[in-house]
Amino acid sequence: MLGLLSTGFLSRDQPVSKATPAKVVVIPIRGQIAKPELYILRRGLKEAIEDKVDTIVLDMETPGGSLEVTFDMLKALGKFPGKTVTYINREAISAGALISAGTDEIYFAPDGIIGAAAPVLATGIEIESTMRGKIVSYLKARVRSMSEGKGYRGEVISAMIDMESELKIGDEVIKQKGELLSLTAQEAVKTYGDPPQPLLGAGIAENLEALLDRLHGAGNYSVKTLEVTWSERLAQYLTRITPLLLGLGLVCLFIEFKTPGFGVFGISGISLLGLVFFGQFVAGLSGHEPALFFLLGIALVAAELFFFPGVMMLAVSGAALMLGSLVWAMTDLWPSEPIPISGDMFVMPLVNILSGVVLAVLLFIVVLRYLPKGGLWDRMVLNAAVAGQPMVARPLTGGREASAVDLLGRTGIAATALFPSGQVDIGGRRYEARLAMGFAEAGTPVIVTELAEFSLIVEALS
Repeated sequence: MLGLLSTGFLSRDQPVSKATPAKVVVIPIRGQIAKPELYILRRGLKEAIEDKVDTIVLDMETPGGSLEVTFDMLKALGKFPGKTVTYINREAISAGALISAGTDEIYFAPDGIIGAAAPVLATGIEIESTMRGKIVSYLKARVRSMSEGKGYRGEVISAMIDMESELKIGDEVIKQKGELLSLTAQEAVKTYGDPPQPLLGAGIAENLEALLDRLHGAGNYSVKTLEVTWSERLAQYLTRITPLLLGLGLVCLFIEFKTPGFGVFGISGISLLGLVFFGQFVAGLSGHEPALFFLLGIALVAAELFFFPGVMMLAVSGAALMLGSLVWAMTDLWPSEPIPISGDMFVMPLVNILSGVVLAVLLFIVVLRYLPKGGLWDRMVLNAAVAGQPMVARPLTGGREASAVDLLGRTGIAATALFPSGQVDIGGRRYEARLAMGFAEAGTPVIVTELAEFSLIVEALS
């Protein structure tokens, strides 16, 4: 079994024998630091807290990336109560160096490199000097706050950020002004001062397995490895269009509620809102619970519309559950942490939901006012029928086909029970219909009294 290379200062990390194997979660950080890496880290940390994981290991190989995402990742790492470790498998450049500085310990592969963390634009172009000075000052302050009590880490990372700073320990100048600091694995674990302390790294490990053996003892741990998959990459786009998905989903559900039965609009609405919950789950903002509460809300609203019209309490409770679950799904809540009194974290969820509701209202107004009557729209919605049959009557005498208006005053029978909605049979064809009041059993004679936007209004004949 390969172990850590000898560094002479690792005795403080000798593993303690445990009756229960330690739980370890390894999260690979590969390629550019972007939203997918944040999503898998945040979700992995929350699951680790719930599972009482002992150690999180970031398996790091990155040339850097988004500074905003880096700050979000550092914030997430600070929530984990256990031990956080970075294993620099090859390189931790720029944003990778900052993320590494946010963990409890930094280990290196033999050929690992860390450094060059000066901020640049996403295009790689240097930032204008005044703005660059402000950003560098802020970054150095953040690094100092993260590095308190961690030896030379604050000074070292600051030297990677600021070209104009000098890194000097005792009489030895490690970095002169006018250059950015980068370190090899051997340079990072070199000791300085009295008593001697490593410059940055806690040790060098041949591979990840050797590192875990060193941290917890061979065979004294279980490992779960997370990977960035297509779902994280898809979620970064879904979360950007959350208001659009919400708006379209709500419109489809509203049309489905107005059209008795269950069809394409119900499936589309649930699918669109399912994408909303899927995106938030993959982004590490919610678990499965918000989606379950949303479905319960839909069930209560449906019960109000189809079985207990006029009760109101069911519809109000259902709407509250639906809106509350959407807010819940988009809020960054952490296990074992109380929900903060401050409403700052609810601002974006509420903005997304309000935007989605406004968009849904506007879309529905456009649909009702500007789409032409007849044709595909009438066949899909205004004249929707069971089993995909368009809501038009059989051809009348003279070959003219009946419109919905031709059904006014015609009689038929309830093809299904009307509670108060269902289907009626008029002239041998079925139509969506609902009673203005009460309910009727299947086979009850009915007469068409009104035409609603999505169905016939009928009255039971005595």
